[in-house]
Amino acid sequence: MALRIALVGNGKMGGALLRQWCSMGQRDFPDAQFFVIDPMQELRVSGEDNPVHYLREPPPVEKSGFDLVIVAVKPQIVAEVLPDYVSRLSPDGFVASIAAGCSIERLQALSGGAAVVRVMPNLPSAIGEGVSGLCADNRATTEQRALIERLMAAAGTTVWVADEDILDRLTAVAGSGPGYVFEIARVYVDAAMQLGFSPEDARQLVLGTMAGAIAMAQRSQSSLDQLRTSVTSKNGTTAAGLEALNGDGTLGERFCATLTAAYERAVELR
Repeated sequence: MALRIALVGNGKMGGALLRQWCSMGQRDFPDAQFFVIDPMQELRVSGEDNPVHYLREPPPVEKSGFDLVIVAVKPQIVAEVLPDYVSRLSPDGFVASIAAGCSIERLQALSGGAAVVRVMPNLPSAIGEGVSGLCADNRATTEQRALIERLMAAAGTTVWVADEDILDRLTAVAGSGPGYVFEIARVYVDAAMQLGFSPEDARQLVLGTMAGAIAMAQRSQSSLDQLRTSVTSKNGTTAAGLEALNGDGTLGERFCATLTAAYERAVELR
């Protein structure tokens, strides 16, 4: 019997995940039917090339029977939207939410006893290179955990965490992380321009260097400290640059402060 999965909200992240699921659907999700419900979306015709059902309002209860409802709306309207779908779950159906800052406790109160899983994807999920944190309540079954993990694996790496406090810490590291990386890349490019390169060449040099270094680190068995040492000759150019970058430990302190600030804000939003 086909899985019936409702995606409530089709904004940036919901739409990005849907594109990943559709692109991998025949191979990874041949047993799934997706129903996208968003009052603002453009209606499209379903078919072999576009198997998703696009709706502007929930289908009748008797035609629903969703195995999974994925909440992808703004946190402030979850309470308004989610109760409409509780009666549309199958007896073994459950709820997953990618709404940032909406706690499992809040979701449980709105879900009528159904199991709940919180998901924290990050921006690179849009290209299948994301890192998603997953946290389930104690009602979630092994099968339900496996289903949401299989879905999120289509968007990149998945990491299960034991509780919401760890999920908030993961949010500070991975959820907000692309913003830190983009900011580092931005100031790196600006510095290269000040050294005399054009904006185009500076961007190419910086992003190419960062991408190559990350790829090398991912493929290597060496620690990051060992990799840094391998490119740092005594009294050489890299050593001089690293001394200016973090010789006094300021960069490390700033990163610790960055993650702490993001974590504390995640706790406040919960």
